[in-house]
Amino acid sequence: MWDSLDPRSLDTRDREPPDPREPGSLDPRDVFAKGLDLPRGLERERVHVHEHDYELRGSEVRTLATVGAFRVVPLDDLRDERGRSQDLWHGDLDHLRTAGLIRTVAPLDRGHDRDRTTLVSLTERGRALLESHRARDFEPRQAFYAGLVKPRELAHDAQLYRAYLRAAERLRADDARIHRVVLDYELKRKYQRFLQERNRDRHDSDGRPTRTREEVQDWAYTHDLPIVDERVQFPDVRLEYERPDGRRDAEDIEVTTPHYRGAHAAAKARSGFTRFRAAGSRVGGRMVRGGGGGRSPDPHLAEEFLE
Repeated sequence: MWDSLDPRSLDTRDREPPDPREPGSLDPRDVFAKGLDLPRGLERERVHVHEHDYELRGSEVRTLATVGAFRVVPLDDLRDERGRSQDLWHGDLDHLRTAGLIRTVAPLDRGHDRDRTTLVSLTERGRALLESHRARDFEPRQAFYAGLVKPRELAHDAQLYRAYLRAAERLRADDARIHRVVLDYELKRKYQRFLQERNRDRHDSDGRPTRTREEVQDWAYTHDLPIVDERVQFPDVRLEYERPDGRRDAEDIEVTTPHYRGAHAAAKARSGFTRFRAAGSRVGGRMVRGGGGGRSPDPHLAEEFLE
């Protein structure tokens, strides 16, 4: 896949991009580079991380932060504010791969003979670079991930960035400012810590949560998560944003497929999440369908709001 990339010379007519830490930026990746003391201009600058030195420019930093925020992203979805595959044109992805900061995960077939791309994720070195250059006391902190957690959900997770793009476009049209995204991994981790808090350092614990129904309801209410059929519901991705009048809010997104059935589908429909419709997809040449809790979306994704 990488051999097919055709980097083009840098367009010297491009102006210096806006600081991603300031309002008014149009690049959908800029939100993820907020709070990072890393290059943001057109020229590459030296970045030191432990025993390694890297040469990075702003577009490469934005790509690293975006891939880290979503864990895995289709290569062709990494576009700038003008809809261009700027990373490919300027050779950013090949540069990042050669530096050992990103890696290819799997080929992705979006259902058409020529609609094929590659999934990329951060390496541990890529994540370490981002984490070691966070601006002090910057809030809220964007979480970054490296590698894969559940390969069987790869086709699903590969769609989340495009779902974000759809929602972000609508929010920006309303003059909202997006602060960060929160994946279900982070929300579920917080929930498990809450459930197990009383079992920590107890040698006689059997590992079962001892929280009462009322305590679970209070936790869910505090974190603005719905409870359906006695179970806390978690969105695939949460967008935290600020309205023009300064109010903070969040939009919860769930990617659904025709294979969502039964109680699982009913619970998601009643959750109140913004839902996107998707179909089947092929990862590594294999069709990925429903299973593992009803997740099997198509990275061609999210062309349609359900509600």
